[in-house]
Amino acid sequence: MPDTVVPMPDTITTPPSRSHAKYDRLIEVALKHEPMPTAVCHPCDAVSLDSAVEGARLGLLKPILVGPPARIIDVAARNDFDISPFELVASAHSHDSAAKAVELVRTGQAQALMKGSLHTDELMGAVVAREDGIRTARRISHCFVMDVPSHPEALIITDAAVNIAPTLEDKIDIVQNAIDLAHALGVAEVRVAILSAMETVNPRVPSTIEAAALCKMADRGQITGAVLDGPLALDNAISPEAAAIKNIASPVAGRANVLVVPDLEAGNMLAKSLSFLAGADAAGVVLGARVPIILTSRADSLTTRLASCAVSVLVAAARRASASAAVA
Repeated sequence: MPDTVVPMPDTITTPPSRSHAKYDRLIEVALKHEPMPTAVCHPCDAVSLDSAVEGARLGLLKPILVGPPARIIDVAARNDFDISPFELVASAHSHDSAAKAVELVRTGQAQALMKGSLHTDELMGAVVAREDGIRTARRISHCFVMDVPSHPEALIITDAAVNIAPTLEDKIDIVQNAIDLAHALGVAEVRVAILSAMETVNPRVPSTIEAAALCKMADRGQITGAVLDGPLALDNAISPEAAAIKNIASPVAGRANVLVVPDLEAGNMLAKSLSFLAGADAAGVVLGARVPIILTSRADSLTTRLASCAVSVLVAAARRASASAAVA
């Protein structure tokens, strides 16, 4: 069982006053593992190269820089980054960088991917390529691990970045990916809220039907490792008071630590609302491939980028532990 990273209390407690407190704890636990060999794909701007340099300096990553050498060296020189300890794999352009970074995973040289200064679609195209990609039987999905200063627990929100309009079949994997992530982060009790605009099943609102189906799938063992409830409106999912007013009695209502949104638009608006209105930070990771994929944004703070690295370190460690247990 991994160390507990994020406290998940049975009752709501006073929120931590210090910003990034949840991320600091997450990074602290990730540092108990060896630096993770990570293919950093096309780090040809200051932000993406800084993420690799700082991740290595802290002890989270062992970067393998994949990109045009002259461009990477120029960015390092202009920003006074020391990249001399890192392996450099030459590529001709961004698409070539993505292909070569994925190949490092396929050959076992890298345990994670990190996006640099290329479009997400370019990297993900190489990841899901049928002949030489690194997809698995699982649907690929994205999770935000959000540190909301006013909320006592970290919140996993999925999917706000990859699946635009997921089907019910897609959502089975999206939910399971999020549950597995929560366990990798050391969450003892994973409580999943399937979000909609209301807490009752309404045939005219498809997301409520899918929420009910997902909950029944969990009852029948088709989704494992968590307790699910839904449909739930956002307030009923995270506020015990709102859940009590609506007379919703469940282990999840008011205490959810995983929020599954109906579609990408809802997830994107929820995550950005928390970021811009509640001062939240959003570490992100893509799951469902052979290795975790670190997606950082130029707008992310350094702490958030390092938290994304820490999340991926813990996911990779959990996978190694699972593989070892399966062999034993």
